[in-house]
Amino acid sequence: MARKKRTPRDVISRMHVQHARDERNDSTDTGSFPAVRRRPRLSMDGMLGRLTTTVLIVVLCALLGFGYAIQLNNKSSSYETMSEEELTRLISETSTQVQNLQQRKAELTGQLNSLKAAADKQQEAQRIARENEETSGILSGRLPATGKGVVVTISKGSKERVDASTMFQLLEELRNAGVEVMELNGVRIVTSSYVFDTKSGLDCDGTKIQAPYTLKAIGDPRNLQNAVDIAGGVGSRLKVKFGAQVTVTPSDSVDISQTRDVEQYKYAKTVE
Repeated sequence: MARKKRTPRDVISRMHVQHARDERNDSTDTGSFPAVRRRPRLSMDGMLGRLTTTVLIVVLCALLGFGYAIQLNNKSSSYETMSEEELTRLISETSTQVQNLQQRKAELTGQLNSLKAAADKQQEAQRIARENEETSGILSGRLPATGKGVVVTISKGSKERVDASTMFQLLEELRNAGVEVMELNGVRIVTSSYVFDTKSGLDCDGTKIQAPYTLKAIGDPRNLQNAVDIAGGVGSRLKVKFGAQVTVTPSDSVDISQTRDVEQYKYAKTVE
């Protein structure tokens, strides 16, 4: 039996049918294996975009590495590329700068020391001036004073009235014992103080005072007390001759608040 001759159209039709069957078989889930889905094919534009991005990243990385390498080479070879003359000049300039800085440092140090010395001298001069002012103020009676000392109380004499010469002797004995400041019945005693007799008592620097007498004295309490109580001294004379009671009370805080105006001298002048 003779076979029927196939035409090209039959062949193409048969290929289409077989292709359709294959596609149906590929899309059928058998249950034993998971269905394999085909990845979507990239278009020409997407492939071109990815390729461009990759190329740019590679180029940027290369440029970054190249720049870093150049920087390292420059750091390590900044002086290596200099000539001998340039290196010599650089060393000379550096040495000159160091010498100038050291000289400037020495100058500033000298100025600082001078300022400190001047400040110290000025402070010392001010301190001495203050001390002298306080000392002269206390000695002249211009300033009040406080300190260790004694308080001497002399009652009215039972035999006779205490005279000015005995009171002045008491002041001199205390001065010899190292007294610094004294006050007699509210009158500040200074180097020019005087005492003389009146009908009712005594006159001290123009102020009339009467017994009992209270004499405040600042100085070494032991020395001042010995000056009054010494045997045969002024204390004994006050008791024996005048019949007065003499009490010497040491104290750690004798306050003398009475002051005197500065005496104006008519003939004496300060030597400059």
